[in-house]
Amino acid sequence: MPFTTNKITSLFNIKYPIIQGGMVWASGWKLASAVSNAGGLGLIGAGSMHPDVLREHIQQCKKATQLPYGVNLPLLYPNIEAIIKIIIEEKVPIVFTSAGNPATWTSQLKAAGIIVTHVVSSSKFALKAQEAGCDAVVAEGFEAGGHNGREETTTMVLIPSVKEKINIPLIAAGGIAVGKQMLAAMALGADGVQIGSRFICSSEAASHKKFKEAVLQAKEGDTKLSLKKLVPVRLLKNDFFNEVEEAELRCASVEELKILLGKGRAKKGMFNGDLSEGELEIGQVAAIIHQIMPAGNIVLELVEEYFAALNHLHNTTL
Repeated sequence: MPFTTNKITSLFNIKYPIIQGGMVWASGWKLASAVSNAGGLGLIGAGSMHPDVLREHIQQCKKATQLPYGVNLPLLYPNIEAIIKIIIEEKVPIVFTSAGNPATWTSQLKAAGIIVTHVVSSSKFALKAQEAGCDAVVAEGFEAGGHNGREETTTMVLIPSVKEKINIPLIAAGGIAVGKQMLAAMALGADGVQIGSRFICSSEAASHKKFKEAVLQAKEGDTKLSLKKLVPVRLLKNDFFNEVEEAELRCASVEELKILLGKGRAKKGMFNGDLSEGELEIGQVAAIIHQIMPAGNIVLELVEEYFAALNHLHNTTL
């Protein structure tokens, strides 16, 4: 059963209102193109790429798909000017920005004909994104993996709250891995969903096989928000997480936490597969992810589950 055209499918010119999150050390051109070819919107994660590497991934993605794709760009990126230049030169059609002020770059990106979406964790920042001229927002709840909002607002509360405040299209993220959750997000007012953790366990994700397998073994409570004095991030519990938690319990300073985090900790865990000392960013939905499968199959399964859940509700009487 096809999706009825809505604000998100129309905005991005895609078949299904499903966006693959631009995750560091996981979202390269292979994953992005596979999701786009399946009818969703694939995103290349620029957060773990040097400028020349990003350009290569963009060029490879354009060869692998003729359908819309995008780049996820953390605005705190140290080489932001070079990255913006590459995105414009390579005529990337869609950019999802995060971790920064959308007013800084949105007008320049839109002047180049790029559709801009910004990731937020609160109604306050959703309004700022709308005022900055963004075409849509992703409202990401507390359940999400990776870097998270300080408000700790769950997706079920965040989506209707944001929906009340903005007029531009709304994408729900955080705690979504199956079609039933997608339907719930749409019922709350979202026009589409962004899914990260589920795509970590795709065949095309660049994340290390050991990390993918660790996600499959995760149970409820195996992830927790950490490093709140720096930038809050949801991590799979391991030796590194335990060190951080111990430091936070004794009220370690920001500088001490920075030293403990060091550099390259996320690459060490998610890309190199060090399950002990690496930073393992994943969402709460890890507890319900049980299989590594091709990204295209994930998209189609989400759609099938969505309609099965919708039909179940239609056949259920109160």
